[in-house]
Amino acid sequence: MSVTETIWNLLVAGYDFIMDNLLVINILLSLVIVFFQRRSPQTVWTWLLLLYFIPILGFLLYLVIGQDFHKSRMFKAKEIEGELKYAVRRQEETIYRKQLRLANPEMARFKDLILYNLEAGEAVLTDNNEVRIYTDGKEKFRALIEEMKQAKRYIHLQYYIIRNDELWREIEKVLLQKAKEGVEVRVLFDSMGCRTMHNKDWERLERAGIQVAEFFPALLGQLQLRVNYRNHRKIVVIDGRIGFVGGFNIGREYLGLDTKKFGYWRDTHLCIEGAAVTSLAVRFVLDWNYAAKENLFLEDRLFEIPDYVRRGRDPVQIISSGPDSQTKTIHDNYLRLIHSAKDHVYIQTPYFIPDESIFDALKIASRSGVDVRIMVPCKPDHPFVYWATYSYLGDMVAAGAKCYVYNNGFLHAKTLSVDGMVACVGTANMDIRSFGLNFEVNAVIYSERTVQRLERTFENDMTKCTHVTRKIYDQRGLVIRTKEQFSRLLSPLL
Repeated sequence: MSVTETIWNLLVAGYDFIMDNLLVINILLSLVIVFFQRRSPQTVWTWLLLLYFIPILGFLLYLVIGQDFHKSRMFKAKEIEGELKYAVRRQEETIYRKQLRLANPEMARFKDLILYNLEAGEAVLTDNNEVRIYTDGKEKFRALIEEMKQAKRYIHLQYYIIRNDELWREIEKVLLQKAKEGVEVRVLFDSMGCRTMHNKDWERLERAGIQVAEFFPALLGQLQLRVNYRNHRKIVVIDGRIGFVGGFNIGREYLGLDTKKFGYWRDTHLCIEGAAVTSLAVRFVLDWNYAAKENLFLEDRLFEIPDYVRRGRDPVQIISSGPDSQTKTIHDNYLRLIHSAKDHVYIQTPYFIPDESIFDALKIASRSGVDVRIMVPCKPDHPFVYWATYSYLGDMVAAGAKCYVYNNGFLHAKTLSVDGMVACVGTANMDIRSFGLNFEVNAVIYSERTVQRLERTFENDMTKCTHVTRKIYDQRGLVIRTKEQFSRLLSPLL
């Protein structure tokens, strides 16, 4: 018997076993979900309904996205040592003594959020940053490539998606040249997001002296069965001097070149120059250490602050969250900012599937007279997520919020701003997956001038939107209503 026939017979035998014992398997999975995994009641009931009413599909979905691996075993604890911990403790003491001084006295009402980020996420507040905002992919990648060309010591590049197309080839060319010049280059990628890349693509970089690490590799070659626990972060740090973080991945669609599927790609990305770059550098190294199984914290040179005049004046905290975090830091920042709003809340997100706490906070804010505005794309890249999003928009419209559907291409920006004073911008969507299942990173910006630039961009985007009024929402047809209801039922799993 050939190897192929043996494998085929094993697969058939496995299939027969599963089908013959499907009821028993579903009962065992139900017991695991109910008694051995700490999930929300809503998520538990969703899984139980799937397992009992759609047993085969439910079983397959559980294998792909339902497993709740014990986080302490799956992800090693990531600790920041030495001077970084000292900086956190010192700043906490300053806040407790009420000695923290911000340029704008009105920012004092956000001191509790600053302290929370210090306590929960060891996120040091730095106040000498210059923040540039990019909303167009061509401009963002032009700036990134020019900054990489100036690199003298190292380039650390981390993206969720990297596609082997003309944009990556242009970036790769710069990376190869800098490696040839003796610059340390590290590329960290997520296995699921970069599944269209091949081993030969990474081997080509390694032969040139570029270090490559894969986050959460596939189980069998290109076969990636684990949708949860993806590293959704997009970070670039160059020489500890300048950093990039935000929504753009590497691919031609992010330049607006995939016009047939997405059209113009509207995103938000930040370029930060100042002390907050050190926090981005630490975030990258934490992920690198886990994926590459080494400890870059022993390399002091990677955390040296360049000696140059800093003219920036934007206070920034870099916050992150993921399955290895004890707290949902980004989720909690969104929640605290919504509760603190006195005048308005602006939200841009491609996926709006809030959990109960954020959903209630937004409805309470809207009914309390706060101007709540939510903007989502007009076209789906994930249909179930899109229709679940639309159903939640309907509830927000009923609560008095102003909801908009962006018509000028695909909206992928992830921003929340409050009262023109504070904004949270980065890689996290306003959905359950970003809050707990993916690794995310955001920048919290306490600066009127920068936040108001973000809000002016939001207001300009409104001119390219359809305002979803109560009348428009109520006129949707039976097919759309059915899609919404089914997708809403699955929302805890999306």
